[in-house]
Amino acid sequence: MTSAARRRSAVRAFPFALSAGAVALSLALPALAQTAAPQRVEITGSAIKRLDGETALPVQVITREEIDKTGVTTAAELIARVSATAANLTDGGSVAYGGFRDQMGFNGANLRGLGVSSTLVLLNGRRMANFASPGDAAGVDLNSIPAAAIERVEVLLDGASSLYGSDAIGGVINFITRKDFNGLEVRAQVGNTTEGGGGNKRSVTLAGGLGDLGRDGYNLMAVADLQKTSQLNALNRRFISDLKIPERLPDLLSSATFPGNIRLSGYQLETLAGEGFSTNGKTVIDSRTINLSAASGCNPPANLYLPDGIGGVDGCTFDYMRDIELYPESTKSSLFARGVLDLSGGHLGFAEVSVARARTLYTGTPNRIDADIDVSRISAFKDSALNALDADDEERLITVRTRLVDAGLRTSELVSTTQRVVAGTNGALAGWDYEWAVNHSTSTVSDRDYQGYLNEQMILDGFADGTLNPFGAQSAAGLAMFEAAQIRGEVRRATGAMTSLDLKVSRPLMSLAGGDLAVAMGGEFRRERQNYHQSQALADDLILGETSQGPGADFGQARKVAAVFGEVSAPLTKQLELTGAMRYEKYQVSGGALSPKLGLKFVPTSELLLRASVGKGFRAPSMSDLYRPVTQGSAATLVDPLCLQLDPEATPTDCSDIWTTYNYSNPNLKPEKSRQFALGGVFEPSRGVSVSLDYWNVQKSDLISTLGVDVILGNLTKYGSLVHRDEDQWIDHIDLVKQNRGKQKISGIDLGVSISKIRSAIGELGVSLNGTLTLQSKQQTGDGDPYVSNLGRFINDGVVQRWRHTLAFDWAQGVFSATLSNNYLSGYQDQVIVGKADRRVSAYSLWNLSGAWAFNDALTLRAGVRNLLDTAPPFSQQAYFFISGYDPSYTDPRGRFVYLSAQYKFK
Repeated sequence: MTSAARRRSAVRAFPFALSAGAVALSLALPALAQTAAPQRVEITGSAIKRLDGETALPVQVITREEIDKTGVTTAAELIARVSATAANLTDGGSVAYGGFRDQMGFNGANLRGLGVSSTLVLLNGRRMANFASPGDAAGVDLNSIPAAAIERVEVLLDGASSLYGSDAIGGVINFITRKDFNGLEVRAQVGNTTEGGGGNKRSVTLAGGLGDLGRDGYNLMAVADLQKTSQLNALNRRFISDLKIPERLPDLLSSATFPGNIRLSGYQLETLAGEGFSTNGKTVIDSRTINLSAASGCNPPANLYLPDGIGGVDGCTFDYMRDIELYPESTKSSLFARGVLDLSGGHLGFAEVSVARARTLYTGTPNRIDADIDVSRISAFKDSALNALDADDEERLITVRTRLVDAGLRTSELVSTTQRVVAGTNGALAGWDYEWAVNHSTSTVSDRDYQGYLNEQMILDGFADGTLNPFGAQSAAGLAMFEAAQIRGEVRRATGAMTSLDLKVSRPLMSLAGGDLAVAMGGEFRRERQNYHQSQALADDLILGETSQGPGADFGQARKVAAVFGEVSAPLTKQLELTGAMRYEKYQVSGGALSPKLGLKFVPTSELLLRASVGKGFRAPSMSDLYRPVTQGSAATLVDPLCLQLDPEATPTDCSDIWTTYNYSNPNLKPEKSRQFALGGVFEPSRGVSVSLDYWNVQKSDLISTLGVDVILGNLTKYGSLVHRDEDQWIDHIDLVKQNRGKQKISGIDLGVSISKIRSAIGELGVSLNGTLTLQSKQQTGDGDPYVSNLGRFINDGVVQRWRHTLAFDWAQGVFSATLSNNYLSGYQDQVIVGKADRRVSAYSLWNLSGAWAFNDALTLRAGVRNLLDTAPPFSQQAYFFISGYDPSYTDPRGRFVYLSAQYKFK
């Protein structure tokens, strides 16, 4: 596609009907906006205090009122609505794995699609410990954020490595809590899906505070929150059957069925075919996968006869998508407390304590196994010559790939706990404003097998001696063996800790034509630690359904990080201000780097502000990147091109499987480096009316990454050495190795429109729009390789949609108010699958409606509907996530969700 064609495509993808309408409204009604006095706030992205709106960097602020209007109760739900995020880590991506993928339970923010590891999440301007489980992403688990205590969220849509550190390349999300609260508040919310069957939520919040800092010299406040969600199964959602997954994606289903599929060796196939053996009742078998129940339909509805499916014409295919978890059962609780004490003389002491715990049950399909059974135990083969083989002949062993339905669903209990304590003082000393604090934060993740994980050898022995039946109902002895083989309890435990000391000072130095020349300086020293332990049963590789990392997988690593920074703000004239910042940060082992940043703000008129910034950054490899032991995992179902080449008669289904992967860390990794710049402006024709437009551009080099399995199989000429095969050239495993490789380029435009307090005959109106148009998102798979774009195209593990927005229309009349909002993600090119036609995934647009009634000064009632039109996730043939038929990383399978809430304030 030419550059001009790409630009035309971008224009078509841009939903002008919404954004242009909002801009027009903002320009047509400036005189109706009500004037509001500016207030002094702490702005994320600067160590120097400023008035709201005076920053040279784009900061999106989400207020408590806006959060309440959405009805969301967790930080992850809130961040999913930020248009500048893409490919966040969500519960949707974790569902159905039951240990299938690493970092299950991790909800991570991803600004610009640059990666969770390049997005810094702060609580009141300070760090929290990263999610402890080792894996590809390093970042704060959004489940650890005490969402009920949040007063506002500031999203810095620009790199900030110069102030905050190496993991702020993509930007910063700063959750800011209440700081001076007096009284008592109780809030309760109940929400149900209109289709029923699960996915419901209950939450209750209690907030209390006492003492007035100005009058009493102290303030103590605490917020406690508890919320529960119920599980949602695919059986209870019509859209799953509407997607027609067995017809459209038969090869992405499973060949582990019940009754079990038989996997024949070449000799066994030749022998049975020569004897005229048939399983489908029509043709003599001609494939290695057969099922004795194929002629009778394979025991539907879970097991289907799909000639085009992964079971083939002689076997059966397991449709796991008809009975699988779409939304997990969870219990989340948090407590946040803060105290401030006037120490006199202009000094304040403060302390914060936060504790969060998330318990989530991830339920997958019943376990599966490849069991060897002597041919004499299979009655269908009683007349075959295979029975005449010697007793010790390996060809007598028939491999049956079966689903252990009677052992129950694989269920993992994931318990994540985060604790954080901060204490320090601030004030003025010798003409300098200062603040220092000690910060200690921990993350603990316990992964427990809850049901359906079994002693593998016991199960193999049970099939070998006939106690277990792979083709029909189990006897009482078989059921007893399944129960005796259950392995329950903790199988993995990861802990992470971060302890830091930070100090910053600031003051005006001299007067310039535009105001005071102000400077800020500071430093930080922290120690990070990560420990990982696996149970003895897992170390000994005893657990069916779990992948062991071997007896030497336990590890404990620590490192020290030191940094100093400085910032200067120089208002050269009343219209022109220059800012600069620089940070030197050094990581033990990985080395250090200097991250500078320059910013420029120009105000030619009182209605117009122009801004620009340029900077450099770096991201040090995480401890998982450096030290994590070799981990066995699984890729999604993908086609092996070599298999198709070796057998011209083979179909893509014949050459598809869930490939085993070996994941390697690399202690020799270098830091990633970044260069970024941004320019834009804000137009405010009158108070309450604002239009902002910002262009941003980020380039990263020396990317820390592993190649995607689809990339490896798509270029075996270059990456064939990473694919290890057995003597039949069938893939045994694929190596995924962390390396510094290539560059990434991403750029786009952020659009913001806000109109507030428009007075009309029907009440007070308002409209706001925040949208992101990504112009470029591409990266190399290796140095010198051509760039591969994931802009509007699913590549490897996800997609960056070309256009995303949140749009809200507000109305208020006396004690009543209402908000109609829209969350929109543009359509994109689906993942390319060998043997399937290229296609597009439809746009995803959700409308939400909420209304509130301020009954009196104490009681506020609110009702709302999320996904007002009951929009289902669009069909996708993506093969990265275990869930098939749609992309669970950004969609909500619950459908229409209705909620009621009440808030009461005791004075």
